[in-house]
Amino acid sequence: MGFFDKLFKKEAESQITTERNTLYLPVKGKVIPLEEIGDGVFSEGVLGQGCGIIPAEEKVYAPANGTVSSIAASKHAIGIQTEDGAEVLIHVGMDTVDMNGDGFDVVVKEDQTVKCGQLLMKFNMSKIKAAGHPITTAFIVTNSDDLNEVTVLQTGSTDQLTAVMRAK
Repeated sequence: MGFFDKLFKKEAESQITTERNTLYLPVKGKVIPLEEIGDGVFSEGVLGQGCGIIPAEEKVYAPANGTVSSIAASKHAIGIQTEDGAEVLIHVGMDTVDMNGDGFDVVVKEDQTVKCGQLLMKFNMSKIKAAGHPITTAFIVTNSDDLNEVTVLQTGSTDQLTAVMRAK
C-alpha cells in the first residue's frame, strides 16, 4: 500500500472467510429469539424465520456474499439475495418506516454485488428512540419456506460478522 493509498484510505471493511449456507450477524449486539422481537409480523414468522438483534453499534454489514435485492424507500430496511439462495431482510428498528429515512444512511444501491462484511448502512439509534420506536432489528430469511432448514446458531451478546444462522 502506497503513501496516497494510506492517506486517502476508505473506512476499513472486514474481510472474512465465509462458510456455505451461513449467515453472519450484520449488526453488533444482542441476538434474541424471533418470538421476542415484539412486532407480530416478525415474531410470528409471517415474513420468515430468523432472529432479532438489539444493536450495540449503528452500522449494518452484509451478512453474506450476494446482491442487494431491495432498499426500502425510507432507508430502514435492506434485502440481500445471497449466493447460496437465501433471501435475507435486515429491518432496522420497529415501525421505523414512519421516519421517512431520517436517521438512516444507506451506502449501497439495489442490484449491487456485496461481500460479507461490507458496510451497507449507518443508522442513528438516538433518532430512532426519539421518534418513539424500538431499536430492535429484525434479521429474517424471507424465503424460509423454500429452504430445508433455517437455524439460529446462537443468542446473546455477539459481535457483528459472527456466524448466527444456517439457511439451506
